[in-house]
Amino acid sequence: MELPTQTFRVTRADLVRYAGASGDFNPIHWSDRTATRVGLPGVIAHGMFTMALVGRAVTAWAGASDAVVDFGVRFTRPVVVPDDDEGTEIEVNAVVKEVTEAGLTRLDVTATCRGEKVLSQARATVRTSR
Repeated sequence: MELPTQTFRVTRADLVRYAGASGDFNPIHWSDRTATRVGLPGVIAHGMFTMALVGRAVTAWAGASDAVVDFGVRFTRPVVVPDDDEGTEIEVNAVVKEVTEAGLTRLDVTATCRGEKVLSQARATVRTSR
């Protein structure tokens, strides 16, 4: 069974807010000059910010934050965020892989940006019965 797609818009303003909250002020997250100098295509979103957005999707599917039992990802491609009012979008999808007798549901999660996967091995386990 496939769960409904969730879409998150990411702008440079979001990156600034996340940097303030996380304390990660690495200039690859706000300076095109620095990002391109180190070989990136432009300013990129913080990996943990991307993971947090995917976590929001998992929480919404689960119905409550305390229903998320396990969640993990691997970062495969950066989320490039242009310096405009539009930013970019991350689309999050999931497929139910297993429902156990113990009331746990295992999800395989996919996150894409501009049609390219940005995470691999993204999986979550949620409690479906209390």
